[in-house]
Amino acid sequence: MRGRRFVVISYDIVDDRRRLKTAKALLDFGGRRVQRSVFECYITPANLEKLRQRLQRLIEESEDSVRFYLLCDECQSVIERMGQAEPIDEPGLLII
Repeated sequence: MRGRRFVVISYDIVDDRRRLKTAKALLDFGGRRVQRSVFECYITPANLEKLRQRLQRLIEESEDSVRFYLLCDECQSVIERMGQAEPIDEPGLLII
């Protein structure tokens, strides 16, 4: 779908409660968990900004870290996977 970016989001969050809230926020924005603390999603720039704002309110900057990797189409096409890793599909209409 036009306008969506493929984003890999990883986090290292100390507190269990904040970690669960972070995972829920990522799921709410269409993220798919690909490892324990790594999500992949297709997201519009506007929703990415909303997600960033939501996560900013959840994390403790002195203890936690969140990373966003925005991948271009060319970069996404050369992702290497091993084992059970499967690519995620770009979703259809997603209402948040």
